[in-house]
Amino acid sequence: MPVSRGRRLAQSWLAGCSRVERAVTFIAFCAVIAVVFADVVSRELTGAGLHWARQAGVYANLVVVMFGLGLASASGAHLRPRFADGWLPAAWRPWLERIADALMALFCIGFATVAAGVVFDSWQLGERSTVLRTPVWPVQAVIPLAFALVALRHALYAAYPALRPRSAALPPVPARGEAERR
Repeated sequence: MPVSRGRRLAQSWLAGCSRVERAVTFIAFCAVIAVVFADVVSRELTGAGLHWARQAGVYANLVVVMFGLGLASASGAHLRPRFADGWLPAAWRPWLERIADALMALFCIGFATVAAGVVFDSWQLGERSTVLRTPVWPVQAVIPLAFALVALRHALYAAYPALRPRSAALPPVPARGEAERR
Protein backbone atom coordinates (compact mmCIF):
# COMPACT_ATOMS: atom_id res chain seq x y z
CA MET A 1 0.00 0.00 0.00
CA PRO A 2 1.60 3.30 -1.04
CA VAL A 3 2.21 5.94 1.58
CA SER A 4 0.25 9.15 1.02
CA ARG A 5 1.95 12.50 0.51
CA GLY A 6 0.26 13.79 3.67
CA ARG A 7 1.68 10.97 5.74
CA ARG A 8 5.18 11.54 4.32
CA LEU A 9 4.92 15.25 5.17
CA ALA A 10 3.65 14.42 8.67
CA GLN A 11 6.46 11.93 9.19
CA SER A 12 9.02 14.47 8.00
CA TRP A 13 7.59 17.20 10.25
CA LEU A 14 7.55 14.87 13.27
CA ALA A 15 11.18 13.87 12.71
CA GLY A 16 12.27 17.49 12.25
CA CYS A 17 10.31 18.67 15.27
CA SER A 18 11.88 15.96 17.42
CA ARG A 19 15.37 16.95 16.25
CA VAL A 20 14.70 20.60 17.13
CA GLU A 21 13.19 19.66 20.51
CA ARG A 22 16.20 17.47 21.35
CA ALA A 23 18.65 20.23 20.37
CA VAL A 24 16.80 22.94 22.32
CA THR A 25 16.44 20.68 25.37
CA PHE A 26 20.13 19.75 25.24
CA ILE A 27 21.24 23.38 24.95
CA ALA A 28 18.93 24.49 27.76
CA PHE A 29 20.12 21.65 29.99
CA CYS A 30 23.72 22.65 29.28
CA ALA A 31 22.76 26.20 30.26
CA VAL A 32 21.33 24.94 33.57
CA ILE A 33 24.58 23.08 34.26
CA ALA A 34 26.72 26.08 33.27
CA VAL A 35 24.74 28.48 35.46
CA VAL A 36 24.88 26.19 38.50
CA PHE A 37 28.60 25.58 37.95
CA ALA A 38 29.33 29.28 37.57
CA ASP A 39 27.34 30.05 40.71
CA VAL A 40 29.19 27.41 42.74
CA VAL A 41 32.59 28.59 41.46
CA SER A 42 31.65 32.18 42.29
CA ARG A 43 30.62 31.17 45.82
CA GLU A 44 33.88 29.29 46.36
CA LEU A 45 36.11 32.05 44.99
CA THR A 46 34.36 35.18 46.24
CA GLY A 47 32.09 33.95 49.02
CA ALA A 48 29.05 35.22 47.14
CA GLY A 49 27.04 33.65 44.39
CA LEU A 50 25.91 35.22 41.16
CA HIS A 51 22.77 37.27 41.83
CA TRP A 52 21.28 36.31 38.47
CA ALA A 53 22.05 32.56 38.61
CA ARG A 54 18.80 31.35 40.16
CA GLN A 55 16.60 33.27 37.74
CA ALA A 56 18.65 32.19 34.70
CA GLY A 57 18.59 28.60 35.95
CA VAL A 58 14.82 28.71 36.37
CA TYR A 59 14.40 30.07 32.86
CA ALA A 60 16.65 27.39 31.36
CA ASN A 61 14.87 24.71 33.38
CA LEU A 62 11.49 25.91 32.07
CA VAL A 63 12.77 25.37 28.53
CA VAL A 64 14.04 21.87 29.45
CA VAL A 65 10.71 20.90 30.99
CA MET A 66 8.49 22.28 28.24
CA PHE A 67 10.48 20.85 25.34
CA GLY A 68 10.94 17.65 27.34
CA LEU A 69 7.17 17.31 27.26
CA GLY A 70 7.40 17.11 23.48
CA LEU A 71 10.22 14.56 23.66
CA ALA A 72 8.20 12.38 26.03
CA SER A 73 5.24 12.62 23.70
CA ALA A 74 7.38 11.75 20.67
CA SER A 75 8.69 8.62 22.36
CA GLY A 76 5.36 7.49 23.79
CA ALA A 77 6.63 8.02 27.33
CA HIS A 78 4.17 10.72 28.41
CA LEU A 79 1.90 10.04 31.37
CA ARG A 80 -1.37 8.30 30.71
CA PRO A 81 -3.66 6.03 32.75
CA ARG A 82 -2.26 2.59 31.84
CA PHE A 83 -4.31 0.82 34.53
CA ALA A 84 -7.37 0.95 32.25
CA ASP A 85 -5.70 -0.69 29.23
CA GLY A 86 -7.53 -4.00 29.69
CA TRP A 87 -10.98 -2.63 30.43
CA LEU A 88 -12.18 -2.52 26.84
CA PRO A 89 -11.82 -5.09 24.07
CA ALA A 90 -8.43 -5.12 22.33
CA ALA A 91 -10.20 -4.80 18.97
CA TRP A 92 -11.23 -1.28 19.97
CA ARG A 93 -7.64 -0.19 20.64
CA PRO A 94 -6.94 1.44 17.23
CA TRP A 95 -9.98 3.70 17.55
CA LEU A 96 -9.38 4.37 21.23
CA GLU A 97 -5.79 5.40 20.49
CA ARG A 98 -7.00 7.77 17.75
CA ILE A 99 -9.60 9.26 20.09
CA ALA A 100 -6.98 9.58 22.87
CA ASP A 101 -4.60 11.37 20.50
CA ALA A 102 -7.35 13.70 19.30
CA LEU A 103 -8.34 14.48 22.91
CA MET A 104 -4.70 15.07 23.83
CA ALA A 105 -4.39 17.46 20.88
CA LEU A 106 -7.49 19.36 22.04
CA PHE A 107 -6.23 19.43 25.63
CA CYS A 108 -2.88 20.86 24.51
CA ILE A 109 -4.56 23.40 22.23
CA GLY A 110 -6.55 24.57 25.25
CA PHE A 111 -3.40 24.93 27.35
CA ALA A 112 -1.56 26.65 24.50
CA THR A 113 -4.43 29.12 24.13
CA VAL A 114 -4.54 29.96 27.83
CA ALA A 115 -0.74 30.23 28.00
CA ALA A 116 -0.69 32.47 24.91
CA GLY A 117 -3.17 34.75 26.70
CA VAL A 118 -0.86 34.96 29.70
CA VAL A 119 2.11 35.73 27.46
CA PHE A 120 0.13 38.41 25.64
CA ASP A 121 -0.92 39.99 28.94
CA SER A 122 2.69 39.97 30.19
CA TRP A 123 3.82 41.61 26.97
CA GLN A 124 1.06 44.22 27.12
CA LEU A 125 1.79 45.02 30.76
CA GLY A 126 5.52 45.19 30.08
CA GLU A 127 6.29 42.79 32.94
CA ARG A 128 9.99 42.40 33.65
CA SER A 129 12.08 40.08 35.77
CA THR A 130 13.15 41.96 38.90
CA VAL A 131 16.48 40.12 39.01
CA LEU A 132 17.49 40.12 35.34
CA ARG A 133 15.52 43.26 34.42
CA THR A 134 14.44 41.63 31.17
CA PRO A 135 10.93 41.15 29.79
CA VAL A 136 9.41 37.85 30.96
CA TRP A 137 7.19 37.23 27.94
CA PRO A 138 9.92 35.74 25.69
CA VAL A 139 10.60 33.03 28.25
CA GLN A 140 6.89 32.55 28.92
CA ALA A 141 6.34 32.13 25.15
CA VAL A 142 8.05 28.74 25.42
CA ILE A 143 4.94 27.39 27.19
CA PRO A 144 2.31 27.95 24.47
CA LEU A 145 4.87 26.99 21.81
CA ALA A 146 5.61 23.66 23.48
CA PHE A 147 1.92 22.88 24.00
CA ALA A 148 1.14 23.83 20.39
CA LEU A 149 3.86 21.48 19.13
CA VAL A 150 2.55 18.63 21.26
CA ALA A 151 -1.00 19.38 20.04
CA LEU A 152 0.12 19.22 16.42
CA ARG A 153 2.07 16.03 17.10
CA HIS A 154 -0.98 14.30 18.58
CA ALA A 155 -3.26 15.60 15.84
CA LEU A 156 -0.90 13.96 13.35
CA TYR A 157 -0.91 10.74 15.38
CA ALA A 158 -4.72 10.77 15.27
CA ALA A 159 -4.70 11.37 11.51
CA TYR A 160 -1.89 8.87 10.78
CA PRO A 161 -1.90 6.19 13.52
CA ALA A 162 1.08 4.36 11.99
CA LEU A 163 3.26 7.34 12.99
CA ARG A 164 2.30 7.02 16.66
CA PRO A 165 5.15 5.73 18.85
CA ARG A 166 4.59 2.43 20.56
CA SER A 167 5.06 2.55 24.30
CA ALA A 168 6.96 -0.36 25.82
CA ALA A 169 4.33 -0.59 28.56
CA LEU A 170 1.47 -1.30 26.16
CA PRO A 171 0.76 -4.96 25.52
CA PRO A 172 0.60 -5.79 21.81
CA VAL A 173 -2.81 -6.19 20.18
CA PRO A 174 -3.30 -9.89 19.42
CA ALA A 175 -3.60 -10.79 15.75
CA ARG A 176 -7.04 -11.69 14.43
CA GLY A 177 -7.94 -15.20 15.61
CA GLU A 178 -5.00 -15.42 18.03
CA ALA A 179 -7.21 -14.90 21.08
CA GLU A 180 -9.44 -17.84 20.06
CA ARG A 181 -6.45 -20.19 19.70
CA ARG A 182 -5.30 -19.60 23.31
